[in-house]
Amino acid sequence: MKISNEVKTAILAIVAIVLLIFGYSFLKGKNLLDSSRTFYAVYDEVEGLSPSSAVTINGLKVGQVTDINFLNKQGQLLVTFTVEKDFNFSKNSTAQVYGGGIIGGKSLAIVPEYESESIAKSGDTLQSNVEEGIMELVNERLTPLQQKLERTVVSADSLLTSINDLLNDSTTYNINNTFKNLNQTMRSLKSTSGALEGIVQGNAENLNQTFDNLNTMSGNFKTVSDSLKAINLGQITDDLETVVADFRGIADNLNNGEGTAGKLLNDDKVYNNLDRATKQLEELLQDIKLNPKRYVHFSVFGKNPGPYDEPKDSLK
Repeated sequence: MKISNEVKTAILAIVAIVLLIFGYSFLKGKNLLDSSRTFYAVYDEVEGLSPSSAVTINGLKVGQVTDINFLNKQGQLLVTFTVEKDFNFSKNSTAQVYGGGIIGGKSLAIVPEYESESIAKSGDTLQSNVEEGIMELVNERLTPLQQKLERTVVSADSLLTSINDLLNDSTTYNINNTFKNLNQTMRSLKSTSGALEGIVQGNAENLNQTFDNLNTMSGNFKTVSDSLKAINLGQITDDLETVVADFRGIADNLNNGEGTAGKLLNDDKVYNNLDRATKQLEELLQDIKLNPKRYVHFSVFGKNPGPYDEPKDSLK
């Protein structure tokens, strides 16, 4: 049977159209001959996730993302992805966006739950979650460091500005003069040190003798100290306390009028008697001086003494 050219052209056209549909679907991540299950997940943000991104379970690729589109006016995103039909998991499993690096994009991982009574079926919407990628972690760690670096740079700039303001011409001149003065001072100290060294060398013998004398004096002081240490200071102190107590007792007796001395100091009668006795003795001595004949009778021829004449008292 001979096939006409028109039929051949029609067959080629149909085959080309079928191949085009299959090729377009394959480029979009769809395989028309594949019987994989289709699932959905809703996200607020899926930065880095794109159609044809890998879908994994426990690290094993089991499918791919087929479509990402807006779900509502609030901007939520509906992600459509396929999973091979021979792996069962619960519809309570989580579809987690993870990964993402400096070059590579993100992937979708199914965190499976194995509840036999609620097995996920094609068309179910799984719970969603977004894991921080390396870029988010880097940004999270680098942001505080960046702020600290900015503050450090600002502080360093302020410090340099202050140093520039401080190191003006006048300050530089003063600093140079200060170092010049320090150099002069060091030279003076060097000269003084040399002079002192010469004095010490010239008087080394005298200094040695002086130190010998000091050693001798130290030995003498030590001897005196040992002598003082040998003295029984406790006994001397006790004796002094005894003497002081005796003096205190004598003073108390005198104040209390005990004994002859106490009565002499405190008894008015004794004082008055002594005063009268003193006056009488004085009058007797005056009378003997004025009229010795009254008391002494001396005559060679035995003559009787004449009449007594009362002498004139010179004390009155």
